[in-house]
Amino acid sequence: MRQTTFDMDVLRTFATGMALGNFAKAADRLGRSTSAVSAQMKKLEEQAGTPIFRKAGRGLALTEAGETMLAYAHRLLDLNDEAAAAVRGVELEGWVRLGLQEDFAESLLPDVLGRFARAHPKVRIEARVARNAELVERVGAGTLDLALAWSDRAVILPHQPIAELPMCWIGAASEIAAPIHDGNEPVPLASLEAPCIMRAAATKALDAAGISWRIAFVSPSLAGLWAAAAAGLGVTVRTPAGLPQKVKPLVAEEVGLPALPQLGLSLFHADAELGSAANWLGATLRQAARDFVTTP
Repeated sequence: MRQTTFDMDVLRTFATGMALGNFAKAADRLGRSTSAVSAQMKKLEEQAGTPIFRKAGRGLALTEAGETMLAYAHRLLDLNDEAAAAVRGVELEGWVRLGLQEDFAESLLPDVLGRFARAHPKVRIEARVARNAELVERVGAGTLDLALAWSDRAVILPHQPIAELPMCWIGAASEIAAPIHDGNEPVPLASLEAPCIMRAAATKALDAAGISWRIAFVSPSLAGLWAAAAAGLGVTVRTPAGLPQKVKPLVAEEVGLPALPQLGLSLFHADAELGSAANWLGATLRQAARDFVTTP
């Protein structure tokens, strides 16, 4: 069987086009004609041996194979750029402004920043832990270079997908699973302050299932949310990533609640083309996040 070797220039065009949400913008960004970019995408499908795009309204979306190809494209480009910098003896300098969700701050931030600082001591990093809406807003305004945040697919910013995680109902770890919805009382919800992607997902799922609900507890922080769920004040919705021991995921059908959709985790960035320091920090963070969410 003939071995396939993917063209790095083609992969870079592919990743840039998906980050910008438009291959015409990618052509302009990379200094190529739109016809040249189209030819590159055709070449990529030929090398992949399967369609990676499908029609979606007037535009294009990725097939399942395309989603897989994009994930590998990011990994290959990261490794290529890392190798290029390593053999040239590049010493990174500069300033990177990084934002993270509370879900990942304790688990990822010390390790990522520690490893990166040891490898690149001349790069200064300003880190901010904040809510999802604030992180995305700051990336869009250019006051953050990078942000690890949940992606609700409504935000059009350059981003690199990391994983799709299941949203799940979360309750106290000490309680024996019992139906939360008995048909008599509204389901008590513990939630972060609005706007909140997961609060919206919870209420939408309950409304669709015809289940009444009430907001029993509201917190400005994740710590408050865990305390409320652990105390049994209400159920909440998060992903399985970074859950403290005092709470646990609930099996929806066992507690009388509807199933919930998946939620994307992405690395958002202010520009499609990052500077060297931000690019390296982004690559380090993406790999750490992938490892974290896939570790049992």
